[in-house]
Amino acid sequence: MENFMQDFLQYALYAKLIIVGIYIIHTLRGPTIWDRMMGLNLIATKTIMIFIVFSSLEGITFLLDLAIMFALFGFLGTVFLCLFLAKHKLGRVRSTAKSTSVKEGSDA
Repeated sequence: MENFMQDFLQYALYAKLIIVGIYIIHTLRGPTIWDRMMGLNLIATKTIMIFIVFSSLEGITFLLDLAIMFALFGFLGTVFLCLFLAKHKLGRVRSTAKSTSVKEGSDA
């Protein structure tokens, strides 16, 4: 049973690495800054999961501390990036012509 669990964790680790590669491509190709920010959050989450699975495989408990630190820095980075985007109005959604014509009609 222990051998099965070790094999399962190894395959889970490989799958997570492949998923991180896909997320990196998605982050680089994302059309908006919000897609890129979501991609970075997904990469951070999967990296934390990789730390935890690798720690379970090898029995290195120090990696769990690194996973917690990585989660904290990822969360703070996301919050500060959102504040920066809100302050500089870099992430606003552009209005379409249809929504501006509705606004003009309601004022009259």
